[in-house]
Amino acid sequence: MRIPTATYRLQFCPDFTFADAQKIVPYLKELGISDIYASPIFKARSGSPHGYDVVDPTQLNPDLGTEANFESLVEALHQQQMGWVQDIVPNHMAYDSQNHFLMDVMEHGSQSEYFHYFDIDWEHPYEDIRGKILAPLLGDFYGRCLEAGQIQLAYEESGLTVNYYDLKLPLNIESYGLFLRQDLGQLARDLGRRHPDFIKLLGLLYMLKGIATETTGQQRRDQAQFVKELLWELYEGNSEIKAFIDRNIKTFNGQPNQAESFDLLDQLLNAQFYRLSFWKVGAEELNYRRFFTVNELISIRVEDPEVFKKTHHLISRLVKDGKIEGLRVDHVDGLYDPSRYLQRLRESMGDIYLTVEKILESDEELPTKWPIQGTSGYDFLNQVNSVFCDRNHKQAFSQIYAQLVGYVPDYKEVFCEKKRLIAGTTLVGDINNLAHLLKQIAGKYRYGRDFTFNGLRKAIQEVLVQFPIYCTYINSTTVGSRDRAYIQTAIRRSRQSLPRLLNELNLIEKILLLDEQDTLTDSERALWLHFVMRFQQFSGPLMAKGIEDTLFYVYNRFLSLNEVGGDPSQFGLSLEAFHQANQQRLADWPHSMNATSTHDTKRSEDVRSRLNVLSEIPRVWKQQVDTWRDLNRDHKTVVDDRQIPDDNDEYFLYQTLMGAFPFSGEVSAEFVSRIKDYLVKAVREAKVHTAWLRPDSEYEEGFVAFAEKLLQPGQDNEFLQTFLPFQQKIATYGRLNSLSQTLLKIASPGVPDFYQGTELWDLSLVDPDNRRPVDYDERLSFVQEIKRRCQTGMASLLDDLAASRADGRQKLFLIVQALAARQQYGRVFQKGEYIPLKVNGTHANHVIAFARRYQDTTLMAIAPRFLTGLIQPDTQPLGKIVWQDTYLDIPAELRAPWQDTLTHTKIMDTAQLPIGNILQRFPVALLVNQPTP
Repeated sequence: MRIPTATYRLQFCPDFTFADAQKIVPYLKELGISDIYASPIFKARSGSPHGYDVVDPTQLNPDLGTEANFESLVEALHQQQMGWVQDIVPNHMAYDSQNHFLMDVMEHGSQSEYFHYFDIDWEHPYEDIRGKILAPLLGDFYGRCLEAGQIQLAYEESGLTVNYYDLKLPLNIESYGLFLRQDLGQLARDLGRRHPDFIKLLGLLYMLKGIATETTGQQRRDQAQFVKELLWELYEGNSEIKAFIDRNIKTFNGQPNQAESFDLLDQLLNAQFYRLSFWKVGAEELNYRRFFTVNELISIRVEDPEVFKKTHHLISRLVKDGKIEGLRVDHVDGLYDPSRYLQRLRESMGDIYLTVEKILESDEELPTKWPIQGTSGYDFLNQVNSVFCDRNHKQAFSQIYAQLVGYVPDYKEVFCEKKRLIAGTTLVGDINNLAHLLKQIAGKYRYGRDFTFNGLRKAIQEVLVQFPIYCTYINSTTVGSRDRAYIQTAIRRSRQSLPRLLNELNLIEKILLLDEQDTLTDSERALWLHFVMRFQQFSGPLMAKGIEDTLFYVYNRFLSLNEVGGDPSQFGLSLEAFHQANQQRLADWPHSMNATSTHDTKRSEDVRSRLNVLSEIPRVWKQQVDTWRDLNRDHKTVVDDRQIPDDNDEYFLYQTLMGAFPFSGEVSAEFVSRIKDYLVKAVREAKVHTAWLRPDSEYEEGFVAFAEKLLQPGQDNEFLQTFLPFQQKIATYGRLNSLSQTLLKIASPGVPDFYQGTELWDLSLVDPDNRRPVDYDERLSFVQEIKRRCQTGMASLLDDLAASRADGRQKLFLIVQALAARQQYGRVFQKGEYIPLKVNGTHANHVIAFARRYQDTTLMAIAPRFLTGLIQPDTQPLGKIVWQDTYLDIPAELRAPWQDTLTHTKIMDTAQLPIGNILQRFPVALLVNQPTP
C-alpha cells in the first residue's frame, strides 16, 4: 500500500480544471507534497463550484476538462513520483435534470432500470406521494407557480417535458395520450382521417394504451422510445401535426391569471411518477432520503450490490489502472451500512490508501474493524487547535460571555435545544418517516398496538436529540458494547426529559438494542434491524445540522473552538491529553490524515491560531470589547425594542474580525464584501433572528450596515483606531501559533494534509470564502527562492523571513523544510514510536515537545505556545533571554548530538537541552540525532 507522505487538497471547479492542476504539479513537488487530494471529479451539475452534486459517477466532469486533460495530469504526477487521493461521494447524487438515472426513474417509474437506485419510499403512508417521488424544487406553492405560468410544458426530440426555470422533468409515456387526445378532432378535420400520418398518430394512441396496461420492463421502455421517435418524425415531417402539437403545448400552458386555463396541465402533472411541490414541503413531508436537509441532493442505495457496482465502475477502473492511489469517502455516516460498504470498497479497490470523513466526539473511538487507514483529520484538527487554548482561563471567558449576553448558556441545554429545533423544522419529514416505520413495528405486538403515531414520533425525536454521538454502527442482530452504551445513554436522558412517554421510550430501547430476538420471526428481526439502521442514518444529519450548522453560530463564548467535530464546552486540551491522543493514533490509526483546514471548516487554521491568542489574555480582551461596544453603540439599528445586532452577534463579529482581518491592516472593498456575505450566512445558520427558511431582511440588513460602519476607512473611525493596533499585536502572536501548529501536524503520527493555499497565511472563513483562487505563481517563486537560499545563505534567509513575517514565507519555509525531513526520514514518521518529552524550568508550560524514534534514528519536535507573557509582539521567541532556564529533559536512550532539520543548526549533546539553545534562529525546531563518530 502506498502511504502518502503529505497530501494537498485541491478544490476542482470550472475555474480550476485538470489543466490548471497540471501547471502546479512542479510546485507541489517542490513543496514536498507526495499526493494530491482532489475534490470530486465526476460529472456534477453544470457549473458546480465544489463537485459534490454528482449527476453521473460513471463519467469525468466535463467542466474540469477532457479525458485527455485528466490523463495528462495523471502522467505529470507520475513523472514526479506523486500520487492521487480521490474524494468520492457514495451517499447521494444531485436531484437535477442532468441526472439521467433519476430522470429515467421519473419517466418510467417502477419500470425504470434504475428504479431501485435511489432511496425512495414508494409506499409512503401519505396518499398524495404514494407511488410517486416528491419533487420539492419549486420556489413557491405549486398552485401559485402553476397559475403564474412558471411551470411550462415543452416538446423536443427527446419528448415532452415539464419545465420550471432550469429544471426540466420528463413526462411518462402513459400521459402522452392525454396530451395527444386534446383537440384531436380538429387535427382530423385539418388533415383528414384517412391521411397516413393521422393513421400513424392513431396507431401511437393505440400503442400508448397497450404500454399502459400490457408491457413491462425493457419491452415497455423500448415501446416508449419507439412512440417518442415516431411522434418526433411526424412532428418534423408534417406541418399540420406540428401545428397541432404546438397548439396543444400553448393550450396546456394556460394563461396567467386565468386559473381554469391550467386545469389540463394540472391534470397532466397529476399523472406523473413525481409530484412537484414548494421546496419547504420537503422539510415536513418527504419520501426520499436527502443529504442532510438539501432537497437538491437525493441519496442513493449504494448498499445494493448493483448500485455499488454501477456507481463505482469508473473509480474502480481508475484505481486498477494505477491512476488513483487512494480514496477518501465522503459522509460515511449517511450510508445504510457503513461497515459493509467499506468492506465492499476494500474488496473492490484492493490494497489502497483509504480514509473516511468521520466526526468523532471527544471520547468516541473509530470502529477498529473498519478496513481503512483512518479519518480525514477532524479529530486531529480539534486536538491540535485546543492545545493552544489556555485552559486556565475558561472561567474568565465564561464570565466575559455572561456579562455580554446576560447569562452563561448551559452548553448541554443548548446542545439539545438546537437539535430539537432542527428536528422540529427542517428534519420533521425524516423523523415522521422513522415514526411511521416504528408505528408499523409496534402495531404487530399487543404491547405496542395502543401507541399513537404522535407519541412514538415525540419519543423517537427525543432519543435522536439526546443521542451523544453522530452514529452507531449496528448491522446485525448482535449489538456491541460500544453501541449499546450510547443507545442506553440517549434513552436514559430521554426518560428524564420525557417521563410521560416512558412506555414509548421502553419500546424504542428494546428495538434499538434488538432485545428479545429469540421470540421474533425472521421477517420481524429483519424489520427491527431495518428500523435500527434507518435510525442510524438520521442521527448523524441531526447532529450535523443542530450542532455544526446551528449551535456553532449561537454559542459564541470562544469561536476558535466552534469547529467541525469540536466541543466548545471543553475549553482547551491539556498537554498530557494531546500526547495521549497522538500515542493512541499511532497505536490504532498511524496513517490517518492530520488536517488543520478543510473545505468544510468554519474558519481556517490561521484564523483559529489568532483567536487562540485571546485565550491567554482574558482581562485585556474584555477591556477591548467593552471599549468597542461603547464606541459602536450608536451604530446599531433600533426597531421597537430590538437592537440590531444583538449582543451575541456583536461579540461574534468582534471575534471574526480579530481572526480574519488582513495582515496589511487595510480595509479593502473585497474584505468588506466577504465579511458581509459571511455575516448573513452566519446569522441564518444561527436561526435566532433570521434563517434560510424564514429570512428576516430587516435584521440581516441591520447587521450588515453595522459591520460596514465599523469597517469604514478614515481617521474619524474611532473603532478602527482602537481595533487595529490591538488586532495587529494579536496577529503577530497568531503567526507563531500557526508555525507551532504546522510543525505538530507534520511531526505527529498521521499523514499531514494541507488545504489549498494554506501554505502561506490564510485567513479564510467558511465556504464559499475558502474556495477563493490561490496565487500559485507567487508561491512557486517563494519556494524556489527559499530552496536556493537554504543552500547559499541560511542566516540571511532567516533574517529576511523574520523581517517580512506578514507575507507568509515563514510558514512556507517551515513546510518545505519539515516535509523534506518527512521524505528523508519516512520510516520514522510512519512507524516510529511517539515519546512525549519532559520540559522543565520557568517556561515549561509554554513548550510542546516529543520525539519520534525508529531503530537508530530519532527526531524531536519542539513547538512553543502561550507566548503573550514571554515576548513582545514585535519579537520572536528565540534565545536564552526568552527561555531562561527552560530545558528539555533528554532520556538516556535518546542522547546524541543534534541538528535542526529546519535551520541546519547543530546542537551539542546534553542531558538537559536548553530551549534557548534549540530555538536560536527560528520559532520552532525539528531536530534529528547525528551519528556519533
